[in-house]
Amino acid sequence: QVQLVESGGGLVQDGGSLRLSCAASGLAFSRYTMGWFRQAPGKERVFVAGISRSGGSTYYADSVKGRLTISRDNAKNTVDLQMDSLKPEDTAVYYCAADYQPYYRNTPRTAENEYDYWGQGTQVTVSS
Repeated sequence: QVQLVESGGGLVQDGGSLRLSCAASGLAFSRYTMGWFRQAPGKERVFVAGISRSGGSTYYADSVKGRLTISRDNAKNTVDLQMDSLKPEDTAVYYCAADYQPYYRNTPRTAENEYDYWGQGTQVTVSS
C-alpha cells in the first residue's frame, strides 16, 4: 500500500532550524507533485509548500516564504522541508501529501482536497 512517512519533527527554539523528511513507498513517486501542509491546534490544515514532479518549480505560502524550502529526491523517493528562522507561529503538525495530476499539469496545488495520499504527520514545536 501507499505510505508517506514524515520524520524530523521536534522541539526547537525561536529562530532555530529543522529539516523534515517524507519517505514515500508504494507509488510511482516521480509521477506525483508533492506538498507540505500544517495544522496548528484548533486550526484548519493549511498549505505550506509544494513542488513539481521533477523539482523544477516550487510554491510557498506567504507566511513561510524565505524561511522554508521544499526539495525532493526522486531517486530516494523523498521530499524534504528545510525550516529556518522558525517562529512560534510555525508550531503545528506537519504533513506531507502526494498529488496525482494529469501529465500536462505539473504546477504544485494548494487545495487539500486535490491530494491523493497523506502521511501521519510530525510535530514541530517552536518555543520562544
